Amino acid sequence: MSIPHSLARAARNAVHTSPLLQDPAALRGPQPRPQMRRYEVSTLLENGNVVQTRHIAPALPLFEDAFCAFSRGSLIDTDCGPMAIEDLLPGDRVITQDGSAQEVVWKGSTVIVPGRVSATGRDYRLTRIMADAFGMQRPMSGVIAGPSARLLATPGHLRALAGDQPMLTPVQHFVDGMGIIETAPPTPIEVFHICLRRHAVINVDGLQFETYHPGVQAVRVLSQAIRSLYLNLFHHIDQLTDFGPQAFARAGEGEIDAIPA
Repeated sequence: MSIPHSLARAARNAVHTSPLLQDPAALRGPQPRPQMRRYEVSTLLENGNVVQTRHIAPALPLFEDAFCAFSRGSLIDTDCGPMAIEDLLPGDRVITQDGSAQEVVWKGSTVIVPGRVSATGRDYRLTRIMADAFGMQRPMSGVIAGPSARLLATPGHLRALAGDQPMLTPVQHFVDGMGIIETAPPTPIEVFHICLRRHAVINVDGLQFETYHPGVQAVRVLSQAIRSLYLNLFHHIDQLTDFGPQAFARAGEGEIDAIPA
């Protein structure tokens, strides 16, 4: 009689996570050091100056998601017209979903290799959205989104979860193998993300993407050390609540991650 998949998976997890079931010699040996990554940050200061800093921090999803939304060449709508993400600077004003213009207060970038799985098992595949995949001029010329990008749209399989409310959904949920595909080039790719003074949805080449917000659930179980390293990336905030409320609900792992207050 075969073992049910759920029981087999639970057994594997127990072996991997319980010290009592692991080889004592392996436990006495040197433990693997956490993988680190270099992050580039530009921040708008209160006096209007822009400061650029370089950080070495853990390659954890919470950290990486702050940098991995847009690839080079992504066109952001600003009050001066479309601007490539790599040319956008803190202090520039981008057009949000409600038609207002907000200042960019933070921009981060890092380099990933989409065709390589990280030491933590994370996949960095990019999502290529062909022109007109979501309708006429949506997007206008095609978009390559990073692994942490979210669209203000709801795919068919999540409509029962969202109801009639708009929802921010990871781009991977829209992959259909035709107009929206995954791609994993073997060469390094520079990716970016931005923060505004408040969480918002912006136009990127005709599609509506969110600006950076860590989310409500992601920051609840941080240790003090990790929290300090994370906050050190954001010179424009002093504490996690300074990110403010989310503009829209998010799709999480099979549930609504957070509903804005």
